[in-house]
Amino acid sequence: MKAMILAAGRGERMRPLTDLTPKPLLMAGGKPLIVWHIEKLAQAGYRDLVINHAHLGGQIEIALGDGSRFNVRIRYSREAEALETAGGIANALPQLGPGPFLVVNGDIFCDYDFASLPHELGGLSAHLILVDNPDHHPAGDFTLKDGKVLDEGKCKLTFSGIGLYRPELFASVARGAKAALAPLLREQMAKGMVGGEHFRGLWMDIGTPQRLRQLDRMLQNTNQPRMNTDEHG
Repeated sequence: MKAMILAAGRGERMRPLTDLTPKPLLMAGGKPLIVWHIEKLAQAGYRDLVINHAHLGGQIEIALGDGSRFNVRIRYSREAEALETAGGIANALPQLGPGPFLVVNGDIFCDYDFASLPHELGGLSAHLILVDNPDHHPAGDFTLKDGKVLDEGKCKLTFSGIGLYRPELFASVARGAKAALAPLLREQMAKGMVGGEHFRGLWMDIGTPQRLRQLDRMLQNTNQPRMNTDEHG
């Protein structure tokens, strides 16, 4: 199975750090954020990776190369301007192949075991990893009930930015067009076509300089962080 890391965002909330450095290359625990993902994916057996980029994307290609030093093969999906999540995925479909694929947001940090993901979706369109709501997103996104993800209910969880998708989910998105992911998912949720699971381990949305500093401190203090923590952004 192939995996894609989303790395095309401008990182406005990270400015001025992202004025000269693309967000995925910001450092935490002595490594660029994106390298933590690559190493975990390689450890879980993912060898074919696609990384999309836009803002200062050339730096990402220089930093990561073809991925051989990580024991993976990296291909790049270049965007003249960021196409949002669904648009970026749709643009990369020719490199992702005909089967289900994993997508991971480049601006999160987690200790989720990618090897535990299902390798088949059955009749589903997607499988999402949901997490406890962080302080900066207390309302959550979706409800998990009997293994299905729904856009209803009061006890919502937060979408982690980790998902397994069928390429057909993006059939309505023209290559090169901007498109958000949530509307596509909600359409499939209404049909009962989205599965999911609740991950209770370490997960952080590295969306602000404050949370980047928090992650850096945590990683400097331990090589195997286990606390599920967050701070107001």
